[in-house]
Amino acid sequence: MIPVTTQAACPIELAVYGDAQSGSEIDFTPTGASATVTNSFRLILDNNVVLDGIAMWTDGAAARPHGSLMYKCPTGDVTGEELAACTLWEGVIYGADDKGVIGLLPAERADAPQSLVFPDLGPSLEMSTVHGGNGFSKVPSDVFTMKGCQE
Repeated sequence: MIPVTTQAACPIELAVYGDAQSGSEIDFTPTGASATVTNSFRLILDNNVVLDGIAMWTDGAAARPHGSLMYKCPTGDVTGEELAACTLWEGVIYGADDKGVIGLLPAERADAPQSLVFPDLGPSLEMSTVHGGNGFSKVPSDVFTMKGCQE
């Protein structure tokens, strides 16, 4: 059975999602020719704090889109310790259709789900060093709903 949606299909790499609780937004962008990264996006928080996000599918029978949200990570040849220090959230990213059926985040060129679930995103960001002070003050929930599609 194919679900009927009220919105025209939008490929995941052009999808824009929002969180009503905090006003935060997730904007996907085309990944390009990466051999390992299947999705690229950014999480825009209040006070102009922007987290860079990626998803990489794991291998094997239980393959999953493992996501990471990072803040001001160094570029170039970096160590695992340096990446761990700038990573604010990691986990599996889920999508849900307009009927609430949960699935995994699709790779590029697939239709974007109506909502995204980032398990424990809010608590992870609230405990980060970027929360408060000169960082962001509004903590998003774990669920983001599609707002639109970029041209």
